[in-house]
Amino acid sequence: MKDQSFEVRTDLAVEAKDMYVEKEKNKEQQIAGVKINEKRIGNIEVTNVEVDEQGANNIGKSPGSYHTVYSNAIKNQDTKSQEETAKVVTKQLIELMDKNEVAKGASGLIVGLGNRNVTPDALGPLAIDKVLVTNHLFIHEPQYVQDGYRKVATINPGVMGVTGIETSDIIKGVIEKYKPGFVIAIDALASRSIERVNATIQLSDSGIHPGSGVGNKRKELSKETLGVPVFAIGVPTVVDAVTITSDAIDYVFKHIGKEWREKDKPSKSLTPAGLNFGDHSLSEEDLPPIEKREKIFGMIGALDEQEKRALMKEVLTPLGHNLMVTPKEIDGYITDMAHLLAEALNAAMHENVDIKNFAQYTR
Repeated sequence: MKDQSFEVRTDLAVEAKDMYVEKEKNKEQQIAGVKINEKRIGNIEVTNVEVDEQGANNIGKSPGSYHTVYSNAIKNQDTKSQEETAKVVTKQLIELMDKNEVAKGASGLIVGLGNRNVTPDALGPLAIDKVLVTNHLFIHEPQYVQDGYRKVATINPGVMGVTGIETSDIIKGVIEKYKPGFVIAIDALASRSIERVNATIQLSDSGIHPGSGVGNKRKELSKETLGVPVFAIGVPTVVDAVTITSDAIDYVFKHIGKEWREKDKPSKSLTPAGLNFGDHSLSEEDLPPIEKREKIFGMIGALDEQEKRALMKEVLTPLGHNLMVTPKEIDGYITDMAHLLAEALNAAMHENVDIKNFAQYTR
């Protein structure tokens, strides 16, 4: 039976897989029911995770395909990389649609989940503002619609705390009237890693729970509940305080471990640690052995990943300090990410639409 004593808040399949491996304490272990394929497309990292019923029980994610695109293009404000990332997202979405046998001319409903008045949760509403909507043209001006375009409509159903209506009920009502061939839902997610915030885009065909990013799950949106294929696009925009404190401890460990290794190099022997202005990146190789960590940090140094996070939760939660946190630059990140996703969606929906030159885009 799966241990439910402590669950880390994450919506990403790749992180759920990592959590399972950490729990089993075997980095080489193959997870039953989970197939993983990692690749690079240009400078962009892509991880595909296939989960069946057995795998769903192991890692706690619904069965389906999860395509995860990792890129720092938004954080680095790199327009060329943002354009490259958008093209990769387009490719992954088309692959998912083809796998689910979505017809080339099938109509689509793009749903922007979230609250546009709360910046970290505004990704969905802001993204659909930039989506190319064509359904009304097919109805009222069909003679002006060229080949290579499909019917696309969008909706922002809001959140239950504002509308008083379950999000899935609003979407179901629209589907009954519009009768789309598929649904794409865009939402903000939560991550268990600081590094993945605003740097990871997950696409899946397994559906989505609105509000799951802040632990406020509403009714599921999936093919089983809506009657049509549902594709979810999510970007982690928040982490909880447990994650931040746990990651900070790891960064301290790695920083000290790196300083130890640097001091052992002859070229660095006369350079004070504080004046070392070289590479500041930290990796798993910098993590000192557990004996050294325990010697400096005592009991905390001896804790494994799960134990460390459990301790942080035990300390912070009763105090009411296990907050959901987002970067201070979130306004710009959300604006840029919404533009990136909209460009990727437009290219995936319509054969005649290409990714625009991001160098011409300004916030």
